[in-house]
Amino acid sequence: MSQMKRQFTALYKKQGKWYVGWIEEIPGVNTQGRTLQEAKLNLKEALNLVLETNKLLSGGSEDREVIRESLMVAL
Repeated sequence: MSQMKRQFTALYKKQGKWYVGWIEEIPGVNTQGRTLQEAKLNLKEALNLVLETNKLLSGGSEDREVIRESLMVAL
């Protein structure tokens, strides 16, 4: 099965000696790092973990009773 690519908005802010990062579209996906590069890597990992977990909790692609469709909105 091919992987679907999605695009998200990553935001970063320096707070003291740390960089914090979060995904604008998904509450709860946030992280920190001592460098901006570390924060970026950590955020990518956090996002992947949340997306994997959400897919598992929703029944994944095996649940035939779930209607799954793409949804696009303009903000």
